[in-house]
Amino acid sequence: MNEGLEGRTALVTGGARGIGRAVCQRLGEAGANVVINYVNNQAAAEETAQQVEAAGANAHLAQADVSCEQQVQKMVSQVKERFGPVDLLVNNAGVFDYVTHEETTVALWKRTLDVNLTGAFLVSWEVKREMIERRFGRIVNISSIGGLRARQMSIAYAASKAGLIGFTKSMAEAVAGFNVRVNAVAPGLISTEILDGVAEEQLQDLITATPIQRIGEPAEIAELVVFLLSDRASFTTGQTVVASGGRVLLP
Repeated sequence: MNEGLEGRTALVTGGARGIGRAVCQRLGEAGANVVINYVNNQAAAEETAQQVEAAGANAHLAQADVSCEQQVQKMVSQVKERFGPVDLLVNNAGVFDYVTHEETTVALWKRTLDVNLTGAFLVSWEVKREMIERRFGRIVNISSIGGLRARQMSIAYAASKAGLIGFTKSMAEAVAGFNVRVNAVAPGLISTEILDGVAEEQLQDLITATPIQRIGEPAEIAELVVFLLSDRASFTTGQTVVASGGRVLLP
């Protein structure tokens, strides 16, 4: 099926590992030019680039901290020089700390919102002008079920992801008339490096709380992201699609 992504320029923040890597791979399979953003792990980003190129697509690495406006501006400028304006944006970069309210410091709160929420705003704002001018743009924000349900652990993370859902709705309404679509995906328990620090007993409890009774795979989220970026979702904007194995059931 023609997904309408061949030759498009895609920027994936936090693209070196986990869900970001899976999204990059899937975009490569769809024929997009894939820009892999990373902060520190260049080796992992290079591995992702190799996988994209193995699919027959072009890959480019872009180092930047998405919470820094100057670095974001430089990154987007480099993307334009390499492939042209950004057509497809996946705001995936994020940080996560599984901590109690007593362990939630002001510094942790600021860093979490700076990366998870302000970072998505900065990158989106840097690419939206040309999307509007060219009357084409597709943005998918990676939120979390943590933004949809009460969570006494990781309060800062939950707040950032809830904010990202609100940002998605408002931006989608603002730019819909320019053929720019903005959606979000809210994954549940996914097999990424985030789970490395979770105790086995706690992990089993989380699986038990998931009706499908398993952990999701990054590739499953990537399929959903690419669907929302593709022409198959041409009448969909401002939506948050939950992929949690039934752990969050919305009316």
